Amino acid sequence: MSDEAEHAPDSINVPPRMGEMLELVDELILAVEGARTVPLSNNVMIDRARLIDMLYTLRDQLPDELRAARWMVRERESFVARTNETAREMLERARNRSEELVSESYIVKEAVDEANALVRHAEAEATRIRLEAEDYNEKTLAETEGILADLLAQVRHSRAELHQTRTRTMPEEEED
Repeated sequence: MSDEAEHAPDSINVPPRMGEMLELVDELILAVEGARTVPLSNNVMIDRARLIDMLYTLRDQLPDELRAARWMVRERESFVARTNETAREMLERARNRSEELVSESYIVKEAVDEANALVRHAEAEATRIRLEAEDYNEKTLAETEGILADLLAQVRHSRAELHQTRTRTMPEEEED
């Protein structure tokens, strides 16, 4: 690891954008493609420090996205817990209200009906909120998965190109 990477000033953690990671992968590809070959071998000479810095940067950016996905899951669980607590409170209020209404004998039927409606409404609202939270998290996780899949596909493509470049250069070197 270079001294620059170790002594870089701490900055605000901003989640990496897909474009930044793609640019870094493109730089890695260009560094490998543009490397000079070592005479009489298939090996190439690459600026090791620069390549290691780029790889560390790439590695440091990937866990940020994974941490963001884990954070979203925890936030979803917290949101669902808060929603369940709100639903329980609504149910408790509905039960208390129904007990008050039941105590008055002339409106017993109306109290039961209203309490049931409040309970159904609270349960429906809790279900709606829970489903919305799950949909949001599914969408966010799918986007994260797509980004990681695109990045993996690009890395595989780059590796395939690297192997093709090696195969094309081998016969030329044997003729020299």
